[in-house]
Amino acid sequence: MRNAKKAIAAAAAIASLVGLAACGGSNSTTSTDLSNAKGDIVFWGWDSGNSMKQIIAKFEKANPGINVKFNNTGTAKDTSTALSNAIAAGKGAPDVVMLEDPTVTQFAVTNGLVNLSQFGAQKFKSDYASGPWNKVQYNGKAYALPIDSGPEVFFYNKSIFDKAGVDGSQIKTWDEYYAAAKKIKAVGSYITNVSGGANDYQPFTAQAWQAGAQPWKVNGENLTINMTKDAGMKKYMEFQQKLIDGDLIDTKTTNWSDDWNRELNDGTIASLTIGAWMPVNLISGAPSQSGNWRVAQLPQWKEGNTVSAEDGGSALSVVSQSKNQAAAYKFVEYMTHGAGAQVMADTGTFPSLKSILKSKKFTDPTTESNKKINAFFGGENVNEVLAEAAQRPVTKFQYLPYNPYAQTAYGDDIAPAYTKKMTLEKAMENYAKNLAQHGTEQGYKVTLK
Repeated sequence: MRNAKKAIAAAAAIASLVGLAACGGSNSTTSTDLSNAKGDIVFWGWDSGNSMKQIIAKFEKANPGINVKFNNTGTAKDTSTALSNAIAAGKGAPDVVMLEDPTVTQFAVTNGLVNLSQFGAQKFKSDYASGPWNKVQYNGKAYALPIDSGPEVFFYNKSIFDKAGVDGSQIKTWDEYYAAAKKIKAVGSYITNVSGGANDYQPFTAQAWQAGAQPWKVNGENLTINMTKDAGMKKYMEFQQKLIDGDLIDTKTTNWSDDWNRELNDGTIASLTIGAWMPVNLISGAPSQSGNWRVAQLPQWKEGNTVSAEDGGSALSVVSQSKNQAAAYKFVEYMTHGAGAQVMADTGTFPSLKSILKSKKFTDPTTESNKKINAFFGGENVNEVLAEAAQRPVTKFQYLPYNPYAQTAYGDDIAPAYTKKMTLEKAMENYAKNLAQHGTEQGYKVTLK
């Protein structure tokens, strides 16, 4: 079993969080009887849409006897760190926690989360887009329910593409994308930026996922890491190496930096393959390009395919320490599958429920939010394209049970490939060894291929 040092808590953090959590009062129960669920529950997460107060009030009105205390725990990283600390301390965890999808496995493997199948969560499989549903599964069981999703799509600056003589709407394959990259470079722009830093980790996993890669597999305590011999990884690496060797991508600019926004705004960076949550970020980060940007489906590795992958997303879980698990689950279901899910979508969260993705309201170009986004994208019905992307099929993909470490290590080990200090294959080999060593130190049985 894993070493205890894996999630040692900082004493001060625990002291503050124990007071906030207070799981399980006099009405506490771990029963799965949803009809009699009641009691006080604590919910940790973030509130990017400023909608939690509204959702909780509606939930409590619809579920008398259940009271929800929301603690805004800041960023996703802050939330998962706080949860790790509380689990290590054996106390102080909330009843419900919001997590980024890739970290669900981390807590499921270590028994920190409740298997939601006991409450009937598996019956919702067909109600969610396959990408986010896939990410909250462990050993075929749901350990969370998706709040939102982030299907990867192709955003491009039509004015730059037109200047280069490229029709972005007709780029259907990665080979066509490569040909476009050469034409765009000839007019003084880059088709995109990739520096190999930690902020490139999620786009890397999404694009490797779309290529059918399985760089790591998780089976309880047993991990298999295969960064360079896996067929999908080889496909991904060979393509990226071609872009690097041809100086066809901006390898100096990191995602989410001031330089990144400046280059999106002045046309230096002409496209992005990134999650469907990106439109509002483009509006704020590249205002000078209003009317120029467009969105299309992700290029495919094989012409005619319609394979997607996820770049981002979050979910709600019931924490194993909770003594009010039935009440906690009722809140999770309400937030992700019930009326709360619509409120989340209405306040800017990209939905994972097919019923919302397929609704006329979601793609209605006359709503105020859609009018603003569509105007930036030259009148294109953006949500129509994004809804299609969200419902495309995905292949099976897993994340390591120490995903935060994997993201940090990615930036350390992969960046040298993008400065041409070594090949991407060599960088991935180093990365694999690093991940294997860390997994072994954490008490996992690791097979490195």
